[in-house]
Amino acid sequence: MSKQLKVALSHDWLNGMRGGEKCLEVLCELYPESPIFALFYEEGRVSDTIARHPIHTSWLQKFPGIFSGYRNYLPFFSSAVESLDLKGFDLVVSTSHCVAKGVRKSPGAVHICYCFTPVRYVWGLFEEYFGSRNCFLKNLIRFFIERLKTWDLRSNERVDHFIAISHHVRRRIERFYKRTAEVVYPPVDTDFYTPGSTPQREDWYLVVSALVPYKRVDLAIRVFNRFGRKLVIIGDGPEEGRLRKLAGGNIVFKGWQSDEVLRDHYRRARALVFPGEEDFGIVPVEMQACGGFVIALARGGALETVSAGRSGLFFEEATEDSLEAALRKFESLSFDAEASRKNALRFSRQRFKNEIKETMDRLSS
Repeated sequence: MSKQLKVALSHDWLNGMRGGEKCLEVLCELYPESPIFALFYEEGRVSDTIARHPIHTSWLQKFPGIFSGYRNYLPFFSSAVESLDLKGFDLVVSTSHCVAKGVRKSPGAVHICYCFTPVRYVWGLFEEYFGSRNCFLKNLIRFFIERLKTWDLRSNERVDHFIAISHHVRRRIERFYKRTAEVVYPPVDTDFYTPGSTPQREDWYLVVSALVPYKRVDLAIRVFNRFGRKLVIIGDGPEEGRLRKLAGGNIVFKGWQSDEVLRDHYRRARALVFPGEEDFGIVPVEMQACGGFVIALARGGALETVSAGRSGLFFEEATEDSLEAALRKFESLSFDAEASRKNALRFSRQRFKNEIKETMDRLSS
């Protein structure tokens, strides 16, 4: 069915290879002739699989500082995505956590949205994203956020079918959009993320995260400051300076690292600490694919990806006492690396490719 349709792919923006881009990469393989429409595109920052496709950008592409400061242009996102020309396509597939689902389609075309989440800073996480701004700027952003919320609801009328990345997101779609959604879990490269040759784990813990407020890396740092164990943090972001000042001598910042270095750390760390609430969370699955264990906040997608007592354990509250208690409990238990790996295989890349193709074919027919 997909080969008989003229298909367009819509993605929010292209400036890195995060979880959303790994989903887009599979869709590019399924629809190898399809152009990609995005707000902006930073060359050299996405995989060759994505870059080989024709990429059409909005007028935001020419705005100064767009690649690093794109959130400053939030008030323009909705009008920019509507300016993209998708006339003549039979099927539009959007991969959206912000405005990609708001593209305009031709009459009679089918639009399927693979939804990473309803816009996080519109639907409940405003303070986590913008709470540190000064009062005037914060109120100004809040004004535009309310306008974006109205547009976000109105643009849902352009989507024929929603697919959610987790049951957590499915419930958010039902709550905020009053729409139903199927669930297809995102892909994790379990062929690349594999256990190492040495099963023995080293005596340090790992955080892999963008250094932004809602990831709650600060919570992990505060706990390890008093817990005393070594913590390695891989990732970068605007919070790095503040977090470095907060951290004691037992906490090591590694910055951004390649997939190969990341895999090596997954294979050696005693456990991954996952202190924030995510809509799915690929990092804990990558850790489990390497035969590792996860200590995660008992909220969001982690409840669907971590097997309590087999591949890790949960802490109930986003507090220092709750996380520290979980760490101490973890150190008194033993876990099975094979069970952790087996749990991760439920989210393999090939499984995603098969499921998303079947779902797309069915919904577009």
